[in-house]
Amino acid sequence: MTNAQAWDYAVGMIKVDGLEPTEEFKTYIEKEKRGEVSMQDIKQYLDRKYKVKEG
Repeated sequence: MTNAQAWDYAVGMIKVDGLEPTEEFKTYIEKEKRGEVSMQDIKQYLDRKYKVKEG
């Protein structure tokens, strides 16, 4: 399975649940497919976006 196929599969699995990735995340996915960002970059993006704030 290519990297692009893996991303397509992952996004398809999200859509099965009736969800849709944000446009910003789709942009990151396309950049990762082209080799412009790494999986580490995507992980950092997701960590920043969804970090749970301790209270």
